[in-house]
Amino acid sequence: MDPRREAVLRELGEAWDEVEEAEEDRRAALRALEEDCLALYGAKVAQVRHHAARLRAEVDAARAELDALRAAIGHDDPRNAVRSSVARRSIGEELRVISSELVDMRRRRDERRRELKEVSGLVDRLQQEMRPGEPPQAGASDEDLTMNRLEELRAHLRHLQSEKENRIKKMAELRSSLRASSSVLGMDAAETNTSSLKEAGAGGDVSDRAMARLESESERLRETKRVRMQRLQDLVVAMLELWSLMDTPADEQSRFQGVACNVAASEDEITEPGALSAAAIGEVEAEVARLEGLKGRRMKVLLARKRGELKEIRRRARIVSAAAVEEEGDGEEILVSDVDGEDAAERSLALARLDAQISEARDEEFSRKEVLERMERWHAAVEEESWLEEYNRNENRYNVGRGTHLVLKRAEKARALVSKMPAMAEALTTKVVAWEKERGAKFVYDGDGLLDMLQEYDNTRMEKEQERKRQRDQRRLQGQSMVESPVARALPKSIKSVTRTLSMGGGKKMVVSSSSSALSSSRPTTPSYLKSAFSSRRSDDGMSPDSLE
Repeated sequence: MDPRREAVLRELGEAWDEVEEAEEDRRAALRALEEDCLALYGAKVAQVRHHAARLRAEVDAARAELDALRAAIGHDDPRNAVRSSVARRSIGEELRVISSELVDMRRRRDERRRELKEVSGLVDRLQQEMRPGEPPQAGASDEDLTMNRLEELRAHLRHLQSEKENRIKKMAELRSSLRASSSVLGMDAAETNTSSLKEAGAGGDVSDRAMARLESESERLRETKRVRMQRLQDLVVAMLELWSLMDTPADEQSRFQGVACNVAASEDEITEPGALSAAAIGEVEAEVARLEGLKGRRMKVLLARKRGELKEIRRRARIVSAAAVEEEGDGEEILVSDVDGEDAAERSLALARLDAQISEARDEEFSRKEVLERMERWHAAVEEESWLEEYNRNENRYNVGRGTHLVLKRAEKARALVSKMPAMAEALTTKVVAWEKERGAKFVYDGDGLLDMLQEYDNTRMEKEQERKRQRDQRRLQGQSMVESPVARALPKSIKSVTRTLSMGGGKKMVVSSSSSALSSSRPTTPSYLKSAFSSRRSDDGMSPDSLE
């Protein structure tokens, strides 16, 4: 601008020369012009500075908005990143950079807001489907547009979706259970409120109200099923007992075999349609009533059969003797004849009393089973012992005849069995003592104490042993006295005479008879077959062939 200013000053000087302007006026005019120029420059500087201040305010506002957006959406970069990147730039450049960042952040804010709004809407819809009375989920606000907030809403949405799926499955199970229970109970649509239940499950309704209605109806049917099942089981048990009492034929029982199979079934195992219907239960009730009436008419026969069963159990248990069982049975028969004229209650009471006695007798018989089995073997051994004693007392037991070998074999077995009797008695005593300790009662066998019987047998056995020992000692003493007697001393001479006579061949009959008379006068003759038997078998009383000589 210097050439233009010089030209203007030159023209001004020429004009002043023409008008002959004084030097001082010229200097004053130039100072005035300079002041005016400075004033114009100052105004322009102020205008520029005001514009710069406005730009800085815009930059600060943009930076504040950018920081707020970053904080709202949770941007990872710190806010100083932009400041450091524009610190060495002009205000305009800084404003342009921040404006570009601001536009991007606003776009991201709008996108995040849209996502939050979409997820919040889905959450609110699911909550209204399942819990209509619950207030809706609070919408997304500008203060919290972070990713954490979005993830929380998405997690809540997934939870609600899973809950809805579970409700759908549970309601399907409830509806299936309702249909199954209705089929088993034989109920129609009016009894099970089927129309209302269809409304509860229609259109994918998974609300708390629909769920509560299904659960309530399902529980009501299950309770009805349990009550009817208990009623049917009680009736079936009574029917089975009456069948057993009446000896009902199988063809009459076949009508209720399907119902009888459910007596021990659980609630979930009964699935047959109409199994617990009112009609089915009514049929069973009618059968039980018919059997009860028949039972009243046949009570005398039933009581007699029960009495016979009780007598048989007591006879097998051997608690009392057979005669005592018969006497007790006769007394019960008199009581039954008296009861037969009473009412049904008295007859039922008598039958129940007999059933209780039978149950006690069976328990007693079962507890005594092992002892009774050992006692049977003991009785068999005692019988063999008695037979062996009779056999040993028989003087002709060694005679050779038909079937002798069988008798000898039985005697050998009997001796082996008798030798085991002390061990058998000890084992039987141990069992009886254990039984009495467990039951707290005395073990009675045919009316007598079994331990007393065993002790008595043991005493008798010891007495027999002592008697046999005394007899053996007595026979031994008798044998010794016979050897010392004159007849015994003369015996060898007679034998020599018999031998000499036989060798000479003459007078056989006379000599043998004389020697025989000599032997008979001294002691009884021992048969040869007895000697041979003693040589091969030991006698039960301990004697040997030499002792017989």
